[in-house]
Amino acid sequence: MVEKTLDLNLKSAEEGKDLMKETIIEVSEKAKFMVMYTYGVIILLSSLIFNTPQEIMNGMINIIVDPSILVSDYMQIGNIGAAFLNSGMLTLFSIFLIKKSNVKMTGTTMAAVFTVAGFALFGKNIYNVWSIFLGVFLYSKYKNENFGKFILPALFGTALGPIISQVSYGFGTASLTSIIVGNLCGIVAGFILPAVATHVVKFHQGFNLYNVGFTGGLIGTFFMAMFRAFGFENEGRVILLEGYNLSLSIYLFVLFGSMLLIGMYFNKNTFKGYRNLLSRSGRSVQDFVLLNGFGVSFINMGVLGFISTAYILVVRGQLNGPIIGGILTIVGFGAFGKHTKNILPVMLGVLLAASLMKWEVNAIGPLLAALFGTTLAPIAGQFGWKAGIVAGFLHMAIVMNVGQLHGGMNLYNNGFSGGIVAAILVTVLEALRREA
Repeated sequence: MVEKTLDLNLKSAEEGKDLMKETIIEVSEKAKFMVMYTYGVIILLSSLIFNTPQEIMNGMINIIVDPSILVSDYMQIGNIGAAFLNSGMLTLFSIFLIKKSNVKMTGTTMAAVFTVAGFALFGKNIYNVWSIFLGVFLYSKYKNENFGKFILPALFGTALGPIISQVSYGFGTASLTSIIVGNLCGIVAGFILPAVATHVVKFHQGFNLYNVGFTGGLIGTFFMAMFRAFGFENEGRVILLEGYNLSLSIYLFVLFGSMLLIGMYFNKNTFKGYRNLLSRSGRSVQDFVLLNGFGVSFINMGVLGFISTAYILVVRGQLNGPIIGGILTIVGFGAFGKHTKNILPVMLGVLLAASLMKWEVNAIGPLLAALFGTTLAPIAGQFGWKAGIVAGFLHMAIVMNVGQLHGGMNLYNNGFSGGIVAAILVTVLEALRREA
């Protein structure tokens, strides 16, 4: 996200109210925060379903001292319970930070919360996020602005958490000095992130929903170049949990079923307004909570959760930390830009590309590309399903190559790739549209 997002949300809300006064069902901020806090608690308590308290504590230690670069599955590095505990704690803190910053619970903040929840299963942990927050906070003080104005870059910016973890523990130099240097790097990254994010949105014109992912890719590449200049290199890693599809799929379907029920409750037990939501392109900034209502947004989130989980199971993929992280991110952005009509063409494009290219459709790379590649959903929403398929196809090729640039330091690798694809493809599509 960018600094101007909150201001644009207000404009989005005004436009939505002008167009849909009869269909939006208002929900109080207190109720919104209560629902979000409830899901944070659910995720946290889920840890006890899978592991004992002692196992969870031991797993948490392993998570905290892990380098956490892509792809590091906390469900395997620690255990499933420890991963959920880590996710629940960061989810609750994110909601608390939004509340204390006097920021409303809108689609953008909901997307940020669920993105943090998802990535807290692989890459973000209770150690490596704080210096990012501090860096953004110092930037707000430097600009003499309220921290709330930068809450979105702060939350999404934790994508750079692996910089802190890798420098602290991953270069073979774990010591007090490396921990201090790692956190100083995090502060610098957090400090520069809001300014960079504000400007790079012009590059992809709002067609890449993970703007901070593109920003993080640039910043991560800068840091990785500096590390390599001093002789430090990140070893590629793929650490994944396997064999828990039954229990984790039941857990996810229950979770998303509850979202549908909550959405229905707040939408007066109807799907009224959902068709209107499906007609939106999703291009930033389209906040579904402000434009269509909290209840309709939660219905959309539940539907997206079912669809994305089903996709993984149908192609015989494995449910684990990174995959569930991708699913939760899609669910979060179900309140801000994504719906079934604009994500399915992109997912189909990725599936088609993986089938024709050298990768297996159910390998971790193509699976993550199918989930996180939906950052390009606005292209399908704006230019049609055929353009969405092309976007997904191109994304599959590019995302498998850009990770080397930042060495896994940017958790939003698909956001980095999505920015590149959107910038090129949208320019071509608009040129062709004008000529036609």
